[in-house]
Amino acid sequence: MKAVTWHGKRDVRVDEVADPAIKEPTDAIVRITTTAICGSDLHLYEVLGPFIGEGDVLGHEPMGIVEEVGADVSHISVGDRVVIPFNISCGHCHMCDMKLFAQCETTQVREQGTGAALFGYTKLYGEVPGGQAEFLRVPQAQFGPIKVPEGPPDERFLYLSDVLPTAWQAVEFADVPEGGSVTVLGLGPIGQMAARIARHRGRQVVGVDLVPERLEMARRHGIEVVDGARTGNVPEAIRDMTGGRGTDSVIEAVGMEAHGSPFGKLAHTITGFVPDRAAAPLMSRMGMDRLAALHDAIEIVRRGGTISIVGVYGGMTDPLPMLQMFDKGITLRMGQAHVKRWIDDLMPLLTGDGDPLGVEDLATHKLPLDRAPHGYEIFQKKKDGAIKVLLNP
Repeated sequence: MKAVTWHGKRDVRVDEVADPAIKEPTDAIVRITTTAICGSDLHLYEVLGPFIGEGDVLGHEPMGIVEEVGADVSHISVGDRVVIPFNISCGHCHMCDMKLFAQCETTQVREQGTGAALFGYTKLYGEVPGGQAEFLRVPQAQFGPIKVPEGPPDERFLYLSDVLPTAWQAVEFADVPEGGSVTVLGLGPIGQMAARIARHRGRQVVGVDLVPERLEMARRHGIEVVDGARTGNVPEAIRDMTGGRGTDSVIEAVGMEAHGSPFGKLAHTITGFVPDRAAAPLMSRMGMDRLAALHDAIEIVRRGGTISIVGVYGGMTDPLPMLQMFDKGITLRMGQAHVKRWIDDLMPLLTGDGDPLGVEDLATHKLPLDRAPHGYEIFQKKKDGAIKVLLNP
């Protein structure tokens, strides 16, 4: 089969790889009809090379048609249309019983000290072959796959794999009070959907980004925006909009590759020149993120407010302004999305009348799988108005 594989920094290719096969009675094989490039994939493209092997299959936002199921899989059948959550969880361990599916004890990658295994996402998360491919082996298929109805286009449901539950959890964790306000830092796919979900739930939403196309997309969905490229002091601008207090909550949807963090950028650059064998332990013990967005979040949130961190971080020695955080009484919540926890909340918004979250207005590019390298390039460089790139095997 054809699959998108990693070959080095900014080097992804479409290769012929072995077809997947059932290995466990809890497996399924899914023929992929649509898959997506995630902002997290760009971390593999740029930063996390020391943790990934050449030829590893990428991708963790797929959907498709069930081709085969193992003996212990009964809730889906051959021919069903399914979305595959990006985290692999069993549904019956202690953590899954608590609905902390991203911490599943059955698939935890204990040798790395990390949570549940993820599709297509480095040795840190199990090095499970990903979904930017023609076919995908799905472990723990007795629980994971989400059956969706026939009829609407794939992009109506595709984002249940990651974008929508991640954005929904970001809003839940932000704990925005009834009638309250929230700033969304970063208007990539997760930030766009988090802003739309918060607005759908009746909150005042301010979106912040540097990219004109992202700002315009947010405006189309009724989001008040601040252009970080034209606003000298974003926290001050948002305090001016909120009676000097700041918003009740902030959703930080930028993460480790924030602009305006020269020391963090230098650390990333230096690590990029270190051989992988040495870089992996260096990053695991001493990694440093670019923290401009998180520092802005701490400045923006009102006293006693909540910051929900949904942007991915990977540093182990990140300096934080603890005096300011303690003095303001800030609550921090964060973590990988517990995808299946939020599906019952989201599904009625996708299967009912209309499109209240505008899921069919998110993808800016739809490309054949063969053009995945181009998709990665334009997404990483923010060229050609790329906000969300879908691939069709």
